[in-house]
Amino acid sequence: MSLDGKLILITGAARRVGRQLALAVARAGGDVVIHYGRSQDEANSLGEEIRALGRQAYSVQGDLNDPAQVSTLIPNASEHGPLYALVNNAAIFEAHSWEDTSLDDWNRHLMINLTTPFLLCQAFAKCLPPDANGRIVNMLDWRALRPGADHLPYTISKSALAALTQSLAVALAPNISVNGLALGVVLPPSVGEAPANILKNVPAGRWAELDEVGESLVFLLEGPAYITGEIIYVDGGRHLV
Repeated sequence: MSLDGKLILITGAARRVGRQLALAVARAGGDVVIHYGRSQDEANSLGEEIRALGRQAYSVQGDLNDPAQVSTLIPNASEHGPLYALVNNAAIFEAHSWEDTSLDDWNRHLMINLTTPFLLCQAFAKCLPPDANGRIVNMLDWRALRPGADHLPYTISKSALAALTQSLAVALAPNISVNGLALGVVLPPSVGEAPANILKNVPAGRWAELDEVGESLVFLLEGPAYITGEIIYVDGGRHLV
């Protein structure tokens, strides 16, 4: 299956990994709806870059911590054409242990990393015509299936998103395939520095290349629809150690 002319909504697409995912989709022939929260300039720049590749790009803004704004994203994106796929990429990643996790920390991580993807999946499935097929890809983390004590609310929210991915693969079949990409070390943190020993337990011995992440997404978007409920690790083997 080709992505030519197909419209894909990617949350958190204006910056970092989301930006690379959007460019990968565009290079594969897809058109992109760029969701952003506060990064309007970056979203505009990305849109120009995508259009320079000969594809269409549109932007939608929304605070993913606000259910009222989340409810507008699928309708607003659909104004630009029928959606073929949803990529739940946006997430927050904060370092909290069990001791210092406040209720606000907990609720914010669950809302943005879990509840918002669920609400968007639900809305996407409802807007898809009965005879149409679609794809959902949830961006996960190698920690999702090996949760530890660090980054507690983040890890738990991603673990729950992995379970949601597999649950929705059953619930939304056969028209919609639902899969996940569990990433390892891809980019340094946006705040602070990466630990000096971050590659110690990565069998591949290196950081991921951004193109490898983009290629993995494109595979799940245009590959066999018979693949559903899968979580593909793009982590250099980190989850095995």
